[in-house]
Amino acid sequence: MKKFLLGLLFSSMVALTACTPASEPTQEATDVAEETTESETRTVTDQNGDEIVLPNEINRVVITSPWPLPSVYGLYMGSGERIVGIHPAAQGAAENSLLMRIAPEIAEAETGFINGTEINIEELMKLEPDVVFYPAGNDEQKAALANAGIPAVAFSTSIAQFNTVETVNRWVELLGEIFGDEVKADEITAYGRDIENMILERIKDIPEEEKPRALIMYHYKDDNMQTSGAKHFGQYWLDMAGAINVAGDQDAGGVPISMEQINEWNPDILFVTNFSPYLVEDFYKNAIEGDDWSSIKAVQDEKVFKYPLGMYRWYPPSSDSPLTLLWLVKQVHPDLFKDIDLEQEIRDYYTRFYNLELTDEDIVTMMNPPREAADGV
Repeated sequence: MKKFLLGLLFSSMVALTACTPASEPTQEATDVAEETTESETRTVTDQNGDEIVLPNEINRVVITSPWPLPSVYGLYMGSGERIVGIHPAAQGAAENSLLMRIAPEIAEAETGFINGTEINIEELMKLEPDVVFYPAGNDEQKAALANAGIPAVAFSTSIAQFNTVETVNRWVELLGEIFGDEVKADEITAYGRDIENMILERIKDIPEEEKPRALIMYHYKDDNMQTSGAKHFGQYWLDMAGAINVAGDQDAGGVPISMEQINEWNPDILFVTNFSPYLVEDFYKNAIEGDDWSSIKAVQDEKVFKYPLGMYRWYPPSSDSPLTLLWLVKQVHPDLFKDIDLEQEIRDYYTRFYNLELTDEDIVTMMNPPREAADGV
């Protein structure tokens, strides 16, 4: 009898199951599936304007470019944790900076997946990235990553008319959305915007005729001599510093120039970026082969300044961009900003945002970057 009852019960269950169509899941099951899918992903809008679906758990990050982005990643994350791939030029820059102190993981990141701007997808796939960060506007990289099915987020270097501080702010905000900690992002961006507002308030009443005329040697190496036109970071730096860009009438980014043109401009102040191996003393001693700087006013008045190098080169956007602003205004208008202790501001910034206590030697090296910092560019 027991066997019969068990058999009857089993037959009834089979019949009941057969009456429920397998192709029509219950509403409860549908809701659970949707909740599970939503909890496993997040959607962000990148700086190409594209909506990108990312896994909630991101453990493996590859950065193809922009080159300064690893420094901002280090600022936000407090380390280089999760970076498994990086552009070799960005890795090389890190080796000559303080970035390795907070993000030593960068030294072990793979670089063989990219040559210039060309990605080797097979090599990239071996890294098993959860997400790739790439430069906005690079359609070839965008297409290659999309075809490979790799979530990719674009970061732009031309935000707010090449405003470097705001560019870094937007990068940090995007990282906050990607990794889910927007509180830290808010703290970082508030500092940069406060510095900008303070400087703008102080320089707003400087008459145009009292602003010094400045030239930025953006790229200066071998036969390559370029400055910043109106569409590059140099225009923002000089506008914020209360100076006039002698090449500001050039509606371009990097502008090729000659010694003849520099003599014609005869700038009051000369800034040299870390994309050049030349040091300040090279100009004062007129020791640059093939170019005579002796008659340039900035050289005669000893107003040649080399951009510092902290977590990255200070000319393009970097995690130190607010400090770059402070450094610039103190060179251009020292009396107007004499109350600002730049060294202390740098120390406080590094302690607060990088959890890194700088030594006196660190400060000296930062303010006097070596020739080797221009290697590979």
